[in-house]
Amino acid sequence: MSPVRTCSRTACKAPAVFTLTYVYRDSTAVLGPLATYAEPHCYDLCAEHSERLTAPMGWELVRLPVEEDPEPSADDLEALADAVREAARPAPGSGAEPVGQGTEVGRRGHLRVLRSEPAATQPGQE
Repeated sequence: MSPVRTCSRTACKAPAVFTLTYVYRDSTAVLGPLATYAEPHCYDLCAEHSERLTAPMGWELVRLPVEEDPEPSADDLEALADAVREAARPAPGSGAEPVGQGTEVGRRGHLRVLRSEPAATQPGQE
């Protein structure tokens, strides 16, 4: 299997650069940048076929802008790192309960039902 995806059009062997998806509920066809993974209900198109694409009668065709530089910038990476750090911080005043504290009250397969133990009050938190 080739790592380069080709155009979904019959007999076209050009490399795919766009992905076409349909939103049936809204009667909309969406043409955007090549998806990270090949999806079963999407169509990968080469540049030539994407330019000639038209939507079915009564449908709207939305062409999403394609970024010239798909590589993340240093600002993007810093913003992602900041978001991860923020998500890892406990919420202020949440009285964060230590992970793993609880009593098992039931089990089904690999899942367990736990009841939280009452949080012990610490000195100064009454």
